[in-house]
Amino acid sequence: MDRKYMALALKLAERGRPSPNPKVGAVVVKNGKIIGKGYHKRAGEPHAEVNALQGINAEGATLYVNLEPCSHYGKTPPCTDLIIASGITRVVCAMKDPNPQVHGIKVLREHGIEVEVGLMGGEARKVNEKFIKYMTENTPFVTLKCAMSLDGKIACNSGDSKWITNEKSREYAHRLRGEYDAILVGINTVLEDDPGLKAENGKDPLRVILDSTLRTPADAKVLSDSNILIATTERYNRKKRKILKKKARIWGCGTERVDLKELIKMLGKKGVTSVLIEGGSEVHASAVKEKIVDKFLFFIAPKLITGRNAKGPIGGEGIETLEEAFLLKDLTIKRFDEDILVEAYPLMI
Repeated sequence: MDRKYMALALKLAERGRPSPNPKVGAVVVKNGKIIGKGYHKRAGEPHAEVNALQGINAEGATLYVNLEPCSHYGKTPPCTDLIIASGITRVVCAMKDPNPQVHGIKVLREHGIEVEVGLMGGEARKVNEKFIKYMTENTPFVTLKCAMSLDGKIACNSGDSKWITNEKSREYAHRLRGEYDAILVGINTVLEDDPGLKAENGKDPLRVILDSTLRTPADAKVLSDSNILIATTERYNRKKRKILKKKARIWGCGTERVDLKELIKMLGKKGVTSVLIEGGSEVHASAVKEKIVDKFLFFIAPKLITGRNAKGPIGGEGIETLEEAFLLKDLTIKRFDEDILVEAYPLMI
């Protein structure tokens, strides 16, 4: 039964959008019945444990939570204080919190509460993979997303690319934007598609444009608000900079080309915990080459575009031998009607 309740806690955790905080779900069980449940909705709002324990008698109950309860003061009081005061006698926790400020397990045990750690730990780490990467390395978790045909094309010879995937795939992809702190694209995507890069679930991420010489049009849709960052180089157009500076932040990150590794580090220092790359094939190639990608999302539609000059999802100069190929691991597949989504992680060797 422990696994059943932890699975529910993980499912609840996924509902939240609390970045830069972790996703946490909590379930309270007493005498074999669920008497409380909750999740951390947004940063600054009550934590999962607070929501789960609100208005119930938890004396002698068990608390299931996917992450170690916090024991320090932040924007909210420590959850350990509430757990101790509630009369909870047992806590089942999926994983320890990588935040060095958190000592919730130790605090609870010191107050006589039985604490078990590790149930569904792998699933818990995946739910909070962005938070874990940022907390342990102080750099954002980077996901590369692209849509392609079954024969590996992202556009026709003419450049037409709307729409390769079906509506359900596109809806899911747009929802993904709300799960990331930043969306990154290249200047060619801005010039060719003029995207707004908005999320559809109430949260608009920081939009980052790679633009070595500042070719971004002043009337581009992406410049509709001030939550924009343009990463450029020493080759930038000084006259254009004066115009764009009124609409966006501009960072220098390189000499000839934008240094992606440096940019990712700079974003991390500014508190950006996660980045979704939606660039074209050359941006994707640079991201793969620089090894900044933590996860790949490939949407594949049952279409054949054909054409020797039609673009593939990852450009660049390519490799000479198969021994140089970038290996992937932990593949999972989802279906969106006839489209499929392949999720994979790089195998670092």
